[in-house]
Amino acid sequence: MFRFANPEFLALLALLPLLAVLFIRRHRHSSGTVRYSNLGLLKAIPQTFLSKLRQLPFWLRMLALAFFVIAFARPQAGQKEQEILTEGIDIILAMDISSSMLAEDFKPKNRLEAAKVVAADFIRGRQNDRIGLVVFAGQSFTQCPLTLDYGIILQFLQDIEIGMIEDGTAIGMALANCVNRLRNSEAESKVVILLTDGQNNRGEIDPITAARLAQAYGIRVYTIGAGTKGEALYPVDDPVFGRRYVRMAVQIDEDLLQRMAGITGGRYFRATDKTSLEEIYAEISELEKTKIQIKEYTRYEELFLRFAVIGLFFLLLELVLSQTRFRKIP
Repeated sequence: MFRFANPEFLALLALLPLLAVLFIRRHRHSSGTVRYSNLGLLKAIPQTFLSKLRQLPFWLRMLALAFFVIAFARPQAGQKEQEILTEGIDIILAMDISSSMLAEDFKPKNRLEAAKVVAADFIRGRQNDRIGLVVFAGQSFTQCPLTLDYGIILQFLQDIEIGMIEDGTAIGMALANCVNRLRNSEAESKVVILLTDGQNNRGEIDPITAARLAQAYGIRVYTIGAGTKGEALYPVDDPVFGRRYVRMAVQIDEDLLQRMAGITGGRYFRATDKTSLEEIYAEISELEKTKIQIKEYTRYEELFLRFAVIGLFFLLLELVLSQTRFRKIP
């Protein structure tokens, strides 16, 4: 950034063209006489390069005056700086990887693959938030602890596969695992996004007990029930006939998921396809916005001395040339 602290001095620049016009008019109308016996000899003398520059001292003085005027206007160069203060959020994504997540009601692939794609987009859309990843089926374990390295968590997310854990749906254990990861967090906001397509049927901790534990630590839980309403096609690999599809009833304990979210101050969502799942994650992202405060200020550097020195240089050069090479005989 560039500015003048005293721009009113720049009005003096308008006088310089006037001085130049007066000088040119005066120079054209002024003349001198020299008595010489034979002017033919003078006409034969070729005009040198220096003779063409005989008005150079005047123009050097004009340049000196221009730089002095600019210096008095106090030119300043500014650099804009920002101080960004953020209040990050700690978020744990808890994802069901039981075998029922193979159901292909979330096109173009199954529920798990759709959930991974949408979760990856959610991660890429966050800034300054620590994100962790918990997976669960018959048991629960931490796939990735809280981190700001989104590249690492995206790689861990991509590596999730069904069959990594014995089958089942331990919703209570999954939430308890998330609470354990967040209980020592000093973040202003602590959030769990738990996605499942079934009913709690495994684990030593009841989901409601885990929800009350989350409430005690100030953790907000958003629950997502994933699955179409009614029945969904489920792939079965038959050793004789190969892969075939059977229809399975979609059984999501929505009452339980609503109670869990309500206890912690969160919300329950139902995703019936990939598009609705994307909308749910987008809505949660809006609900859990990171607070960012930006303080902007500008530092200015005074450039007066630079322009004054340049003006002084032109003035000294004009004085030296006018008293030496371009000196006029009185």
